Amino acid sequence: MDAEELVRPVVEAAGLELVDVTFRRESGRRILRVIVDRPGGVDLDAISETSERVSRRLDLERFAPGPYSLEVSSPGIEGPLRRPSDFRRRLGRRVKVKTTVAAEGSRVHEGELVSADGEGIVIATAAGELRFAYESIASARPVVDWSAELKGSGA
Repeated sequence: MDAEELVRPVVEAAGLELVDVTFRRESGRRILRVIVDRPGGVDLDAISETSERVSRRLDLERFAPGPYSLEVSSPGIEGPLRRPSDFRRRLGRRVKVKTTVAAEGSRVHEGELVSADGEGIVIATAAGELRFAYESIASARPVVDWSAELKGSGA
């Protein structure tokens, strides 16, 4: 079994969505990074509990690719959007999309995410609504209005 097959049932049993699992070498050490999320976000308690459960599962299944560090985290407020579910969670929010092919004379588009289905997304830009198939999206991220976020948090 690979790491994702071992981790997925643990994450889903905790009521979370498995966003990504990567296993790579960084700064001379191997890191198994597990990214989890849920509507409304995840708090530190959920991250900590999930980390403990994932670690136990990996130990029980004898996941032993050599020494490694386990990191469980959320994608964060500005985490990349990759899958249809990532986009659906951000409906109504501003996003920045970089495409592989120019549309309306540009490869970079910013606007409100209007819809996301199994084929692609629609964003409302100053030039009107634009539709992009997932295959044509090189990268996408939420655009955060930090002033509004800080006012909303009471900071």
